[in-house]
Amino acid sequence: QVQLVESGGGLVQPGGSLSLSCAASGSISNINTMAWYRQVPGKERELVAQVTSGGTRNYAESAKGRFAISRDNSKNTVYLQMNSLKPEDTAVYSCYVDGYYSDSPLTSYYVDGWGKGTLVTVSS
Repeated sequence: QVQLVESGGGLVQPGGSLSLSCAASGSISNINTMAWYRQVPGKERELVAQVTSGGTRNYAESAKGRFAISRDNSKNTVYLQMNSLKPEDTAVYSCYVDGYYSDSPLTSYYVDGWGKGTLVTVSS
């Protein structure tokens, strides 16, 4: 199983910044996509930002220019720097990772996983 642990959530005032991190471990050998999603009550979970192993980044329109996703492959960690936060950014932010796991010389299979989420609250 892929284990993902997020950290960095908390309470911040509008206009402030937070940095989230997510560390992957367990049964994953080669990570492809690392991403951040968020969800609030009454809304569907949405993709905030993602980055592939090749460095391709994709952001939600609401996040462009304010958020930045990055990854440290040596640490199997993905980060989300959030600046100029708005009350509407309040949500549970969850990390997602997919890739491949190999447990034998001839076997490799697709795996993915979700973190438990970390709450970000933007309020004055």
